[in-house]
Amino acid sequence: HHGLYDCTLNVPLAFRYKGKLADGERLNAKRFGDFVQLKDVLPTILDILDIKTDLNFDGRNLMKLYRGEEFVQESEMYITEATWMRKHGWRTPEWKLIRALEPDFHFKPAVELYNLISDPEEYDNVADKYPEVVECLTKRMENHIAKRKQETGNEDPIYTNLTWHGNEALGRGFVSSEEAYNTMHIGNPEDAKKLQETLNKMGVKD
Repeated sequence: HHGLYDCTLNVPLAFRYKGKLADGERLNAKRFGDFVQLKDVLPTILDILDIKTDLNFDGRNLMKLYRGEEFVQESEMYITEATWMRKHGWRTPEWKLIRALEPDFHFKPAVELYNLISDPEEYDNVADKYPEVVECLTKRMENHIAKRKQETGNEDPIYTNLTWHGNEALGRGFVSSEEAYNTMHIGNPEDAKKLQETLNKMGVKD
């Protein structure tokens, strides 16, 4: 899928290892009140397999949560996508900021801000209502990017990958949502029409 909304960002993660993990128990963010990120998977798997390493991982070993050991929570994080749209943002338990680096084909605004407590489904963009929150989260995001650039010596690829999926032929970013809409194609229109007809027969509407 695409987009930086929670319905896309939140994906299932399950571990099953007979004799190592108790049957029927779930190691997930809901149980422990914390986020799980892809960077947490590798150190967790190494722990489950009893593989020792001196590597310093960015991610956290989730087995520490499972065993009830001291565990540092992450209260905010950088989010990014350059698949069907080139956007990045900053997420906290209360707020989600999304900033587009070029117009997208859904004609969404360049800046989106959602209060995840009062609007968990992310329907109400309040960026214009809370410009101070947008400014604060943008600054935190930019500071994080600058820090990672200094640590790795690499530029954030979202700034340099200007020929991502959809606009390879252009060799540049989209200049308008209209251009993006007319250039990018997700699936086949005829297949979509057949699918919609099937859904309509099943009583499922748009």
